[in-house]
Amino acid sequence: MATDGNALANQLQQLGIDSIESYPNCHPDTNPVDIYRSHITGLLAPITGVDPSIIYPAIQWTQTLDKGDAILAVPALRVKGKKPQELAEEWVSKFPESPLIEKPTASGPFISFFFKPNKLTNMLIPTIRKQAGNYGKNPYNGLRDPSDPNSGRKRMIVEFSSPNIAKPFHAGHLRSTIIGGFLASLYESAGWEVTRMNYLGDWGKQYGLLALAWEKWGDEEALKADPINHLFNLYVRINNEMSDEKSKIKEKQDAGEDVSELEARSLDEQARKYFRRMTDGDKEAVELWRRFRDLSIVRYKKTYARLNIEYDEYSGESQVPEEDMERAAKILAQKGLTEDANGATLIDFSKHVPGKPGKSLEKVILRKKDGTALYLTRDISELLNRQEKYKFDNMIYVVASQQDLHLKQLFKTIELMGHEDIAKKCQHINFGMVLGMSTRKGTVKFLDDILRDVADKMHEVMKKNETKYAQVENPEAVADILGISSVMVQDMSGKRINNYKFDMDVMTSFEGDTGPYLQYAHARLCSIRRRVNLSDEQLATADLSLLKEKHATDLVRLLSQWPDVVQNTLKTLEPTTILTYLFKMTHVLSSSYDHLRIVGSEDELQKARMALYDAARIVLHNGMSLLGLSPVERM
Repeated sequence: MATDGNALANQLQQLGIDSIESYPNCHPDTNPVDIYRSHITGLLAPITGVDPSIIYPAIQWTQTLDKGDAILAVPALRVKGKKPQELAEEWVSKFPESPLIEKPTASGPFISFFFKPNKLTNMLIPTIRKQAGNYGKNPYNGLRDPSDPNSGRKRMIVEFSSPNIAKPFHAGHLRSTIIGGFLASLYESAGWEVTRMNYLGDWGKQYGLLALAWEKWGDEEALKADPINHLFNLYVRINNEMSDEKSKIKEKQDAGEDVSELEARSLDEQARKYFRRMTDGDKEAVELWRRFRDLSIVRYKKTYARLNIEYDEYSGESQVPEEDMERAAKILAQKGLTEDANGATLIDFSKHVPGKPGKSLEKVILRKKDGTALYLTRDISELLNRQEKYKFDNMIYVVASQQDLHLKQLFKTIELMGHEDIAKKCQHINFGMVLGMSTRKGTVKFLDDILRDVADKMHEVMKKNETKYAQVENPEAVADILGISSVMVQDMSGKRINNYKFDMDVMTSFEGDTGPYLQYAHARLCSIRRRVNLSDEQLATADLSLLKEKHATDLVRLLSQWPDVVQNTLKTLEPTTILTYLFKMTHVLSSSYDHLRIVGSEDELQKARMALYDAARIVLHNGMSLLGLSPVERM
């Protein structure tokens, strides 16, 4: 994204300064607060004697407005000879008059900077309204060389969701889907070239078992109507039959009877043979499996669309060629990493990684005695294939914390194979469990069932306000969006690694920090804009100097933080970083309505306040969209 020189010149003119110095990661065209950082840096450098390149990144945004609009931790400048508290007081006393900054204050080792509100308001609101959906995005992050817009973008793969075909789309897949979708959007907003990948569990003996169930009880109409549910029901039914069969065989075996013939005819053995047909490329077997897979993906796409997610690639265990796994196995053997254990092939990490780290990685089987490749073998080959195909700069696996050991083993194996550079580019983003997630009708945890139940609950909540309900054009569709928002916001409210309880009553409430509350805040801003009926051209001429009330200036100060919040989220990779900010901003917004009335105000004040509320609407819309929510305009 090229710098808009005219826009920056206009901003500086509005602020009453001629120019600013440029520093690494200083992008005032995407983050207006960078103008202030650069300005403060220029004033502090001669006072402190510290190189400006050290000062600039040390000037951070604040978590609470009472601590200022920007804050400097004096120890970050590494000045020796005096205590940080003494330096803070000394530098504050020497800080010169500024057209942008009030006299800073010292608090212990910290210096707080407060922006002059009128200047900030006059510059920020037009900037937000002009940038609109781009406000908060910083495409420089994704450039290979941030100083050269033509250097090309870095490539990111985000693997997430990854359900098993013919099994329920359970709570873990839901969390992976929500978090992965958010991370993909976050990196896209930062200018990365992102590939969204769904690595399906679509291979293995269980699909031989499923084929047997289809031959016994398959229903074409049921398959076309709802492939995932029908395949799952078949899978459960055949598993129950196989479990009964195994129990009977064990009884006979315990009684001393010869069960070899029973075992040879068993469903388990038939499934193994059917899967062998699949791996051998048997046309009929592969065609049936592919049909199950393709129909499942079509159904998945409809569900993902409701969550505003679209994948670039549906990969899967089945897509890893046998020859690639054999090639990886040869490399592992040549490097002395694998060993034989009663016919199976394994890696004992304690023999290749010294000390506790090696012991903690334990042992892992790559191939069973019968030659069947296990998960790690496929994942090694798949990872190397992705590097060859995409030449990625980073790859994120969004997988539950139960897979922590598996991912550590994968990355360490890649490193031991001689691909330390590739291993360093891979990252596991883990998360905790969802507790108590079940449908009203039972315990089957299909995502569609969950979303239906939450939408029904949301519809019930909406009906309680008959007046508002009558004004909603399509209440069922709005209830669906609100239901999805409630699920997603509850999921993203805490830190990823924490478990949380799936509580439908809490998540669907309009009170508290919930999805419906965010949607209500957005819809209310849209409603105000409709009622006032001022055009964009009229708002562009608003006299923003009229916004003098503390409620107005505090809201402006919060809106100025949005680009920094997004930047900080790229460090935390926590959706709650975004949510915490949005709730903080909407609380300030809500408390301002009684003090910053539009209806009944004189014309110029009405325009100024509407311009402020419109800027707030843009930031709220951008934040909700980044989280994967669909902001509603009426509810």
